[in-house]
Amino acid sequence: MVLCLALPVLSAADVKVMEEIIAKVNGDIITRTDVNRTREQLRAQLEQRSLQPDQLEGVMKQQEAGLLSDRIDQLLLIQKGKELNVNVDAEVSKRLADIQRDAGIADPEKFQAWLREQSGMSYEDFRNEMKNGLMTQRVVQQEVGGKINIPRQEVRDYYEKHKAEFVRQEQVFLREILVSTEGKDEAGVAAAERKAKEIVARARRGEKFPEMARDHSDAASKSDYGALAPQKRGDMRKDLEDMVFGMNKNEVTDPVKVANGFLILKVEEKHQAGQAALEEVDNEIMEKLYQPRFQPKIREYLTQLRSEAFLEIKDGFVDSNAAAGKNTTWSDPAQLKPETVTKEEVAAAAGRKRLLWLLPLPWTKEVSVTTSK
Repeated sequence: MVLCLALPVLSAADVKVMEEIIAKVNGDIITRTDVNRTREQLRAQLEQRSLQPDQLEGVMKQQEAGLLSDRIDQLLLIQKGKELNVNVDAEVSKRLADIQRDAGIADPEKFQAWLREQSGMSYEDFRNEMKNGLMTQRVVQQEVGGKINIPRQEVRDYYEKHKAEFVRQEQVFLREILVSTEGKDEAGVAAAERKAKEIVARARRGEKFPEMARDHSDAASKSDYGALAPQKRGDMRKDLEDMVFGMNKNEVTDPVKVANGFLILKVEEKHQAGQAALEEVDNEIMEKLYQPRFQPKIREYLTQLRSEAFLEIKDGFVDSNAAAGKNTTWSDPAQLKPETVTKEEVAAAAGRKRLLWLLPLPWTKEVSVTTSK
């Protein structure tokens, strides 16, 4: 018995596109919405830089061409991270806890609602974006950054040839913790002073100053773990300047009364005036030599991942960092044609086991379902 099912044929006007896939990267997809969201995030970041309208549009035009490429990069790195069993869940949880603490919202549901309002994403999406970002960073460091070696002799050679770059002004690098007294009565001020003295004692016992700044400081710098810009002579209040410039690296001040509370400072680093020794600028030179090596290496690594990947890109869209010779031609299933089967071939197959049912394919107009008598 042969049963023919006629499927309705829809015109282009009848079809409403809910989402458009524009690229396939191994088992993942990139949609037009993904790229549009990235474009909106880029615009928001540029608007915060207070650019003139023509400047903003110029930068947008320049960077928009690479948005799809950036999404492909990210997917390839995330997939590699999963392949390498990279786990960043603990770091994600810690960062979310830091955000919640800084926001001062103890209730988890209220925090998730606040996060949706601030980011425009659901809590789950925000967490996943953070996880993906940390995973890509970990993969890049493990697979690229950690494999870049700079010979010690090259560091010495750079120092000798560029000594003029390392003639220093006298300056000090500080972290701060502020225990606020704003709006507090006499008892509140006394409690703040006791808290500041306790923090100093803990810091001098060896507790990590950056983490204490993050957890206990009332200054805006807490989001940067208390780090301040380098201070030169004349940049600070005279009594504070005399204090910190007379201290050694890693020393912590006693609490100092300021207008809005009690200030604690730690000397992270000091530069004396004059020619800096190689040991003082070692890390700075390493960074100078590292960056020119890193960018080509990360692009080389991503090109390798592309060459090994299943990658298809829809017509009208371009991967600006495509691997040379890689075929990324888009295959549209709707354009595939079914095989033609003759009556003779059907008869020859009569002795073989037959399927009891066949799922109709969406691009066929008519499906025949054959059952054995």
